[in-house]
Amino acid sequence: MTYLWTLLVFVAAKAAFMLSCRDGHPFAAGDMADVVVHGMSLDMSTALYILAVPFLVTMVSVWTGWRRWVGVVLKAYFAVVAAALSLAFVADTSLYPFWGFKLDSSCLQYLATPTEAMASVSSGYLLVRLLALVAVAAAVFCGYVPSLRFLRPSLNARQKAGYSVAGLLAVPLIVIGIRGGTGESTTNVGQVYYSDNQFLNHAAVNPVFSFLSTLGSSTGDIVTYSFMSDGESERIVSEYYDTRSTGGDTLLTAANPNVVIILLESCGGEFTEIGGRHDIMPRLDSIAHEGVYFTNCYANSWRTDRGTVCTWSGYPSFPSMSVMKMPSKTRNMPNIARSLKEQRGYETVYLYGGDINFTNMRGYLISGGFDSLVWKNNYSDEEQRTARWGVRDDITFGTLYDILDSRGARKGDGRKPLLVGFSTLSSHEPWDVPVKKTIDPIANAFGYLDDCIATFIDRLRTSDLWDNTLVVMLPDHGMFYIGIDDYSRLKNHIPMVWTGGAVKRPYRIDAVCNQTDLAATLLGQLGVSHDEYRFSRDVTSTTYTKPFAIHTFTDALEMIDSASFIIYDLNAGKAVVEEGVKNDRLLHRGKAILQAAAKDLEKR
Repeated sequence: MTYLWTLLVFVAAKAAFMLSCRDGHPFAAGDMADVVVHGMSLDMSTALYILAVPFLVTMVSVWTGWRRWVGVVLKAYFAVVAAALSLAFVADTSLYPFWGFKLDSSCLQYLATPTEAMASVSSGYLLVRLLALVAVAAAVFCGYVPSLRFLRPSLNARQKAGYSVAGLLAVPLIVIGIRGGTGESTTNVGQVYYSDNQFLNHAAVNPVFSFLSTLGSSTGDIVTYSFMSDGESERIVSEYYDTRSTGGDTLLTAANPNVVIILLESCGGEFTEIGGRHDIMPRLDSIAHEGVYFTNCYANSWRTDRGTVCTWSGYPSFPSMSVMKMPSKTRNMPNIARSLKEQRGYETVYLYGGDINFTNMRGYLISGGFDSLVWKNNYSDEEQRTARWGVRDDITFGTLYDILDSRGARKGDGRKPLLVGFSTLSSHEPWDVPVKKTIDPIANAFGYLDDCIATFIDRLRTSDLWDNTLVVMLPDHGMFYIGIDDYSRLKNHIPMVWTGGAVKRPYRIDAVCNQTDLAATLLGQLGVSHDEYRFSRDVTSTTYTKPFAIHTFTDALEMIDSASFIIYDLNAGKAVVEEGVKNDRLLHRGKAILQAAAKDLEKR
């Protein structure tokens, strides 16, 4: 009865997941039945894990006789299981609309800073989830308790022998069931994938199994890939990643300008002219056409911690690893800040209005060469409360100008050039910005960000800093929006813009490239060595002859070039999106890069 009740709970959880997360994911009534059927193998295996303890306790009680402790132990166990299942189900349905993938152990990294992790949602949202947790846990527990009635208080010798033989025969069946059969392939998430509609595949996945299966390979662990021989993957990487800067146009007027690199939170191309929108961020679009505009740049990853490393270290992202969470690795990585500091004597500062300790951001920035950090705790209590994530963007953009004004070099004044890194935060859930430009809260937040950018650039333009300053703006990653999910090409298409008086003239670069290419391109333009940036390419160099971009998100690899677009699901072991031609060749290249990058990370 315990086993059957667990299966029924899993089936109900699938229905609840589909109904709760249906926005943007239409499905027919029959799809729910298909999800249940295809997901049953994973549910059955997971239910056997849960059955293991009651099974062992029951076998012990056969020979010890019914004792009060048996009921107490099982009730306590069922209470823990009910609470765990409730937490998994509620977390799964709550996180999926934000993240677009099933519950896994990556959520644990955000528990170290719960205030930051919950800043995206309202108190009412949390209260509803808390009530759901209690209600689901109570319902699941009440369903388990009746199974205790089937325990026999006393057994004769024949009955004990019969139960024991049945128990021994059941052990291998339970082990085989948990393993998923006797073949080489063991139970895995990909076995329940059956549809071209990824939402249906995700709905079929048991969130408890998904979490437990990734628990041993958290974002702090190295995950390696083996698609081909290491020699083959290294050959492909060396062919497509040429770290040299030769020839090409000179885009800058100064050898050592102040450099400001602004990571625009979640600012994907869907909010700019890239996505056909001219009404949300018109000033960023205008600034792009006045400076150097990289029109076909793609984000490497889907989260801020990953995108930050991709940008500053020119290092690839991974489907299930956060490199920022690996201090032993990041301290051995190149960083734009360290390169400019050591080779050109730059002073370095990083600005962020949120908690700089979130996802080990502080450790990464300091080890990367930043001399000083300005963050939420440097502001007044009132300023810290201006947004759920911390200090809102109009205030931090003001701080950015003040840092430049007080510490930046003007032409001919003999001061050290200044590098400032800056991460914005207001264009993030819960979209709490101090303006009302449109009724769409998301578009409104990006319109506010556009105003902040315009105010900063206009102010800088009229100062004596302008002629000696380069401002680079690019998003840390894209985001879900109307009709745009992880399987849309536009999701990761981001604007990269260089502006400032140090830009020689308006220039448009249409070659497909990556966020990781900023490092080599910027350092190449400044004449700074960038040989150590193994996975970064100078897009302006004559060596950049094979343009493409790579992107990863949870359990998926995405490749883009001018003719093709492909997404490969690592769980299912197949392409789930294919557009254009020569996708097999492009996918092979992506696999080689992912394999070589993981090997490189392992050796650092």
